[in-house]
Amino acid sequence: MADTKVADTVSEQEFREAALAFLRAHAKPKVREETSWGEGSDEVAIFREESPEEQAAELEAARSWRHATFDAGYGWITGPRRYGGRELPSSFERLYQAIESDFEVPSQAPFGIGLGMVAPTILAHATERAKDLYLRALYRADLIGCQLFSEPGAGSDLAGLQTRAVRDGEEWVVTGQKVWTSGAQHSDIGEIICRTDPDLPKHKGLTGFIVDMHAPGVEVRPLRQMTGGASFNEVFFTDVRVPDDHRLGDVNQGWTVALTTLMNERAAIGGGGAGVGMLNPRRLVDLLHQLDRQDDPLVRQQLAEVYIGNEVARYTNLRAMEKVKAGQLPGPEMSIAKLSLTNNLRRLSDLLGLVLGPRLTADSGEWGTYAWSQLVLGVPGIRVAGGTDEVMKNIIGERVLGLPKEPQPAR
Repeated sequence: MADTKVADTVSEQEFREAALAFLRAHAKPKVREETSWGEGSDEVAIFREESPEEQAAELEAARSWRHATFDAGYGWITGPRRYGGRELPSSFERLYQAIESDFEVPSQAPFGIGLGMVAPTILAHATERAKDLYLRALYRADLIGCQLFSEPGAGSDLAGLQTRAVRDGEEWVVTGQKVWTSGAQHSDIGEIICRTDPDLPKHKGLTGFIVDMHAPGVEVRPLRQMTGGASFNEVFFTDVRVPDDHRLGDVNQGWTVALTTLMNERAAIGGGGAGVGMLNPRRLVDLLHQLDRQDDPLVRQQLAEVYIGNEVARYTNLRAMEKVKAGQLPGPEMSIAKLSLTNNLRRLSDLLGLVLGPRLTADSGEWGTYAWSQLVLGVPGIRVAGGTDEVMKNIIGERVLGLPKEPQPAR
């Protein structure tokens, strides 16, 4: 364990020197090589499609690196000391990330949901026992967490979910189904929202829990996507018992718990997390030159719109993330970031369709052409993940612009 007794007095220069020493001892510096068209992999995808063996190898490398960084004091730099953090300002977190970006380290994508969405919710709403059990373990990657919100009959209308939790003494019995759960096949715990009082209005009768993904009655089934992979799962719960000390917040106050998670989710997705920060602009420009479309005025116009949209979204997101790093909960601006991302991906899909034509749907073997189909096929999934575009527009209209709420359907 890192010595955190002087964590609140360490200077940024001392921190930088120690972080550099750690990284030089445990990782290799990045060698930035410019590759030419036709060299290396031409993969361009939102959701990486990997075999179970590839997923297992990636997870093992990611976990090993997470153990090393946490034990050295860089796994939760801003977190409370009680759970293994160092209680340093967010500027130290940014400093470490900038230093680490110059080194070859394993992807931490397997922990994105657990650390970006589940852990902040546990910190904000869980019992002290649950915090002690799970926060340190999540940040050290001893455990992996997933989010169990969407259901077949209640996707973006989260308040319409039907998974039930019935109290039985000091336990709750959970029965129902969740869907589109990323990483469920690797997860040890899940944050689940259940209906605990069907007689209350739908937003009022919900309660959040931490559920053991290895408990009897939990079944995870992969969902095959049109990309060919299975990045998501459906999860079935049959009389799964959850201790009351694993409850998140008060009984029937789960909507507040859910909002904490959803705002963090949109921060992660809108900020280029969840596997969507994969586009190298140089690849797109090279494609236009290879197909001799760089001087086409329609192509140039659409390319400019993609570039401008990305830059505006990036600056908007940076402002929002500063709020998060200052310790404040993300707000409706995260819906703007998430909607901006999907709008930009839609513009990119339109541009690719214009430029590639049949090459986007028929694999001719030509490097750097058909490979874009994986990105295009992944865009509909991003438009649904973290709340549909339509839900994001309603949030922005009501909470940012102050427009009247959508009329409710007659009951």
